[in-house]
Amino acid sequence: MSIAWVFPGQGSQKTGMADPVLTLPGAQERFDLASELLGRDLLAICRGEISDAADPSDLNDTRNTQPALFVVESLIVDELLRQSRAPDLVAGHSLGELVALYAAGVFDAATGLELMQRRSELMANAGGGAMTAVIGFDRSELEELVSATQGVVIANDNSDAQVVLSGSPDAVNSVSEALSCKRAIPLAVSGAFHSPFMAKAADAFSVHLDGLSFQDARFPVLSNTDPTPSLDSAELKQRLRQQMITGVRWRETMSGMTSAGVDTLVEIGPGNVLSGLAKRAMKGVTTSQLASAGDLGL
Repeated sequence: MSIAWVFPGQGSQKTGMADPVLTLPGAQERFDLASELLGRDLLAICRGEISDAADPSDLNDTRNTQPALFVVESLIVDELLRQSRAPDLVAGHSLGELVALYAAGVFDAATGLELMQRRSELMANAGGGAMTAVIGFDRSELEELVSATQGVVIANDNSDAQVVLSGSPDAVNSVSEALSCKRAIPLAVSGAFHSPFMAKAADAFSVHLDGLSFQDARFPVLSNTDPTPSLDSAELKQRLRQQMITGVRWRETMSGMTSAGVDTLVEIGPGNVLSGLAKRAMKGVTTSQLASAGDLGL
């Protein structure tokens, strides 16, 4: 049996997601650490206890979403490791890649939270773009339209039947309207994430990464920008530098997991989107979700 741990990104968050992990060892301390770093009560925000004093106060604001998901998912990782449970490889979708790196021992929780804070602030301030999910399309037609249209890229290549376009509003609208697809769903985001529109944010994040020490991974990591297994700290850091401006290659990530013999996929965190994608793309895979202390037998 070959096991992969996967970590979801934005869109998986939900009010109340913190309470099921609060009985895990170190949970309150990690939420306190995150709240001190952010300057607002992250646990209260996760509970939907909106305070006028908190800015931003909405869990769906990326400046809260990213650190909140990191805390919840990293606490589950800690308990799995305490139980001597380990994967054969790890991967994360968008911000989930940082949790995958944490799980693999590339950096500690404090560094992970620092990265999430910086990443989320940079992304929140990088406005001026749009993103649209398209479902049920001909890939050749999609790739031809994207190639012929300046200012739009495939940001999230989630599966054969689902991608997210990112770029200028006009370019994204042009492609999504011209494409023959079952559905085109504009996303409520503040910028064109995972596209060249994030270049300034990516440059600033890269400078921040320069000051941080990464360790070699204890499990192979499949990155969004290069979904091939790597343990090398320098390579994993370089891949993370590129993540903001390149697409999330999740379709290829699932293919890579299949090639590596993965037959069990464990989705760590709220939601089951990655499990659903895997069931459709990875023949014979068994999936499970861990989102609470109860799921861990506690």
